[in-house]
Amino acid sequence: MTNDAGKHPAKASGTYRIGGDLQVDRLGYGAMQLTGPGVWGDPKDPAEAVRVLRRAYELGVTFIDTADSYGPFVSELLIREALHPYADDLVIATKAGLTRSGPGDWRPVGRPEYLRQQCELSLRHLGLEAIGLYQLHRIDPQVPLADQLGELALLKQEGKIRHIGLSEVTVEQIEAARAVTPIVSVQNLYNLADRSAEAVLEHCERNDLAFIPWFPIATGNLARPGGPLDAISTGHGATPAQLALAWLLRRSPVMLPIPGTSSVAHLEENVAAAEVRLTDDEYAALAKAA
Repeated sequence: MTNDAGKHPAKASGTYRIGGDLQVDRLGYGAMQLTGPGVWGDPKDPAEAVRVLRRAYELGVTFIDTADSYGPFVSELLIREALHPYADDLVIATKAGLTRSGPGDWRPVGRPEYLRQQCELSLRHLGLEAIGLYQLHRIDPQVPLADQLGELALLKQEGKIRHIGLSEVTVEQIEAARAVTPIVSVQNLYNLADRSAEAVLEHCERNDLAFIPWFPIATGNLARPGGPLDAISTGHGATPAQLALAWLLRRSPVMLPIPGTSSVAHLEENVAAAEVRLTDDEYAALAKAA
């Protein structure tokens, strides 16, 4: 598959090198919403899910984030169906460390043997020989951190993982993890309306770690009719969701937003945010509004 569509708006988001060597366009795609309700089971329209993934790449998206627990494995299998054999510039990141027992149920499991099993399954389901970015989905408080990350480090030594990332961690946990093995990315909840992970983002900036905000479009009341995002979007010709993504892209050069959707139309709207350019006043107004 080649990225030869006529226009690739995602490329307007700029690039970032994960781990110093995996170059991606900064506006990516999160594949969690491709599954059934509660991130469980197959999607209602599998054909549309495949279209979304293919369209994302056509639009210039070169970074796709998923996890073994999305489905479970449904998201990974859809990615393989839609995009395998993968283009040389496409980076697929996946995660392990959360197990599922039903819709909406997530439980951390970080036993080394479990993480190894899940890595092997992800390699099979995605059709990869090595995973570009493998993330510990959650730190399991019942298992020593050195054991969890030590197993990922072994998988890296074996050539099954290229880089290791973390998810939903504090600055202290990042540094504890880096004492065990090199870490190249952090995936935490962060958006215009919820910047509780600001200290983690700043730490990532100082150490050149990719910061992958999940739930990046949380406009909520900010986008209400007559609200601050609504006012700026009216004058800008952009939707509130596009403004929220444009704000993230401008906020930091290490920011890799991964908006997710199961609709091609919504995908195209999200990716168009890469071409939105905020003025200094608009950027400040959005930050203040939240």
